[in-house]
Amino acid sequence: MGPFHTMIRELDPRVQSARQMVADLAGVGVDEIALTRNSSEALEIAQFGLNLKPGDEVLTTNQDYPRMLETYEQRVRRDGIKLTQISFPVPAISHDDLYDRFAKAVTPQTKVIHLCHITNRTGLIFPVRRICDMAQAKGIITIVDGAHAFSQFPINVSDLNCDFYGVSLHKWTFAPVGTGFLYVRKSRIKETWPLMSGTERQDAVIRKFEGIGTYPAANFLSICEAITFNQNIGLDRKAERLRYLRERWTDQLASNPKVKILHNSTPDMACGIGMFALNGADPAKLNQALINKHRIYVALMPHSEYTGMRITPSVYTTVEEIDRFARAVNTELKTL
Repeated sequence: MGPFHTMIRELDPRVQSARQMVADLAGVGVDEIALTRNSSEALEIAQFGLNLKPGDEVLTTNQDYPRMLETYEQRVRRDGIKLTQISFPVPAISHDDLYDRFAKAVTPQTKVIHLCHITNRTGLIFPVRRICDMAQAKGIITIVDGAHAFSQFPINVSDLNCDFYGVSLHKWTFAPVGTGFLYVRKSRIKETWPLMSGTERQDAVIRKFEGIGTYPAANFLSICEAITFNQNIGLDRKAERLRYLRERWTDQLASNPKVKILHNSTPDMACGIGMFALNGADPAKLNQALINKHRIYVALMPHSEYTGMRITPSVYTTVEEIDRFARAVNTELKTL
């Protein structure tokens, strides 16, 4: 009934409170935070906003989020950049091995290193700080996909020493779909083009990355409630609970000869997400049996190097539900 008055004069000024709470939780300045609709939008602002020339190399992994890989592939077609994707073992060996794979793959043409803080597949946590330190020493820009990391466990983005960090707040922060943020190191703001147009006077202002026209202010305002909910739980307690649930189902399935655990259970390499593959059984049939017989939903995720079933409990998942899931898998695998 009053779109201009409500949006511009009432809601828009209040969105600053959401920006401030996100910045405080991330451990960065509010002048380095832009609210976005999801991590894809946040990361593509960085990916498309960089001044890359033909032959400039982007270094990432072949287990990065598909949409982000597609973004670079479009820049390959449009701008003639080079995209190099690193492979790594599943389950991962160690943080040292992951670091070495990036360090050895760097060339004089490498201008950007793009990596997941935690992969959306096996839930692998990367040694982000070490990789970013190495990149900065070589003058390489770093973009970190924090979609599954932020609020799954405690994070101080400023401690990571990255140039860009993108997040979907509808995942582990439990804000509504249509909320996310992009962190940009203050010194990188001016040189990065916004995804949508900005004026010259906005060149060094973080707000230029929020310019999408009319936006969902109500969604952004609800971020405050979601952050408060997480703070009341405590992110340290939340992370330990998620690790406990992952370890509980892992322990019950690991002894099954038809199951191969695909995540590294070392605490600093995994949190709530885990994945397993099957030896001599069809994962698609198990997936359908879990849905049709037990009303249990998991994510069947094929890859060129492996196919796994991702298991993602959350704070509302009970121990009884975890045990029921493990029993269902073991029961179904007797006949598959």
